[in-house]
Parts: sequence; structure tokens; C-alpha cells
Amino acid sequence: MLQKLLWWAFTLRVALCDCHNERKNEGFRRGKSLYKMEKTGILPVAVNETSGLALGSKPGSFWTLNDSGNPAELYEVDTVGNLMTQLKLPKLTNSDWEDLAQDTKGNLFIADVGNNSNQRKDLTIYKVNPKAPDTFETIRFSYTDQTAFPPLPEQRNFDCEATVWHQNKLYLFSKNRSKTNRYVKLYSIPDSEGTYVASSSDSVYSKAMVTAADISPDGKTLALLTYGKVLLFDVEENLNFNKPTQCIKTGKGQTEALVFVNNTDFVITNERKAEMWSIKRK
Repeated sequence: MLQKLLWWAFTLRVALCDCHNERKNEGFRRGKSLYKMEKTGILPVAVNETSGLALGSKPGSFWTLNDSGNPAELYEVDTVGNLMTQLKLPKLTNSDWEDLAQDTKGNLFIADVGNNSNQRKDLTIYKVNPKAPDTFETIRFSYTDQTAFPPLPEQRNFDCEATVWHQNKLYLFSKNRSKTNRYVKLYSIPDSEGTYVASSSDSVYSKAMVTAADISPDGKTLALLTYGKVLLFDVEENLNFNKPTQCIKTGKGQTEALVFVNNTDFVITNERKAEMWSIKRK
């Protein structure tokens, strides 16, 4: 009963969220009226905890994955959620898979970076090509500004559920779990096998926790997904938070995956309800 009450309270809070704080602190503009939202499908039973999205092998298809405690597998689905491919990756481990990124060569980056308690010292991103899944690269990293495992509660901003690829780098966005620190930190590391120390290069205010990210195919728009909102930024030469543009209220519950389908439109999925939503520019 307690769990149901907590979930009801979370759902209500997300439904009632707005963009006031992001507009006040960062200068975002309201963007909901510019977009049309439509539920397009339900994910298959195998995808019971969707936590990342990337474009699939065919037009109109998407790769997704499950969160921690699930098999090391990728799932390709169509626009209404039908399962097309179930790709087993037995050589990998799903400690806490949280997002999918994709480069221009079709490689997928599986972000095993979930760190709820801020205690992990084995943060890993796997670089996998679905056409040759037995051959992969392992990218290990740590955060240069994390010195305690875990830090004090007010300093616990080393969880991550959002990753993008851009110009031969992987960018990671912290989940800003701390109630006293609502700033999302931006980190970057190389996109090839190795062990790296990720340094923070920028930060942005977000009252809601960031759960996914993607960059448009033309490299000009960055989207951060939160519980209840999508934050958009213009991208110029380097990936940063310098050009916040729109905050789009979605209110669709526990949304934890997002992918651009073209330069303006994107798809999001809801982890608990397994819903797929299309968000298109009018």
C-alpha cells in the first residue's frame, strides 16, 4: 500500500510540474504549444524497464534496453512497440544500464553508469555495433571531482542516466539527485576504449532530475529529458548549456529515454508504463 501511495504521489507531482523554475533560473521559454504529443505504442513484455533509446537498423525502428537487474540485451522495436530483434550480449554485464548513445557509424554506446548511491568505482560504457556484437570496446571512467564514495548527502551529484555522442566524444549529464543542489553537471570523455577521468565543463539548473539526453542528427539541438519536461539547447561549436531555448512540459510520468527521429521531432518512453510517445514540432 505504501509503495502505491508513493507512486501515486510521484505521478501527481510529475503531472503538475511546470517550467517556472527553469525559466526563472536559466531563461528557457515555454515550448509546449509548439509541439504535438501523441502516444504511439506500448513496448513489448521483454522491455519491462526501458531506460534508453537510439535509432534502429531500419527507418522507423528503435533500439532500447532495460535498467539494472535485467539481462544484458538490446531490443529493436518499431514505432508502435512491436519487437523486431532481441540482441543478446552475453559478454557484457548489466550492472545499471541507463542510456544509449549512437555515433554516425552505427555504433551504440551502452551506458552502465547508474550510480544511485554514489558509491560505484566501476563506471563503464560499452561500444557495440549491432552488426558485430561479439566485438566491443570497454570505456571505463571516473569523475575527477568525486573524492568520497559516497560523498556527503548534499554533495551526491555523481549519478548519471543521460549520455550523448558528439564529435568523437561522449558527454554525460548528472542526475542532480541532491535536494540542495539542482544543477546538472556536464562531463566528457573520449569515445574509444580506455580508462579516463571525466572533468565537468558546464552546469545548468533543472528542478527535475535528468533521465536521458540526445542530440539532433544535424548536431544543432541538445535535448535533456527529465521527469515531466524536456529541456532544449542550441548547440554551436561545442556542446554546452550556453544557449537554453525551450522547456516543454510533458507530464508523462517516469520517462527515462529519448531519441531524436529528425532535427526537430523526438520519441520518449515511460519506464513503468512502457509507453512510447511521439513529440513533433507543429
